[in-house]
Amino acid sequence: GYAITGNDIRSVDELFQKADNNMYQEKLHRSSIRSSLVKTMMKALEARDYITEGHTDRLQDLLTDFAKALNLSEQTINRLRLMARFHDIGKVGVSDQILFKPGPLTPEERNEMQRHCEIGYHIALASPDLALIADGILKHHEWWNGEGYPLKLKGEQIPIECRMLSIVDAFDAMTNERHYRRAV
Repeated sequence: GYAITGNDIRSVDELFQKADNNMYQEKLHRSSIRSSLVKTMMKALEARDYITEGHTDRLQDLLTDFAKALNLSEQTINRLRLMARFHDIGKVGVSDQILFKPGPLTPEERNEMQRHCEIGYHIALASPDLALIADGILKHHEWWNGEGYPLKLKGEQIPIECRMLSIVDAFDAMTNERHYRRAV
């Protein structure tokens, strides 16, 4: 792992912690053995939701291109790729009846579906490999106008990585077939 001193680092201990965090992030990105439990959860989600794997692969590619166009660091690109891969991991806690419902969700079903952000957040916090992106998993459905979920954040309160993920997620959702609607 590595880290660069800057305004956000106040001590040598913080520098080492940041370098250590970067090392774990890179290990997960490169399919580390430590992430086997998380991979198992993702495989379970992929088995339930046939869209997930292709969706996450497309998001990773779109986010990488987006981040490179913005001249973001390789470290930020790797974090974005992790978020793309694991942003919907909380869907393992959503019932198949709701996950695969062909029509519109009822308000109660929508509330249960929206819980996937919080479920994913708690899963990520429990995994040292994903703790770095837990906040992004929690906030990836926040909207610029404050009408997103679960925290109703607005504008620049939403982390830039979440805003980027939201843009490419919406693009992918509109341009690919879903079980509940056709591609635009």
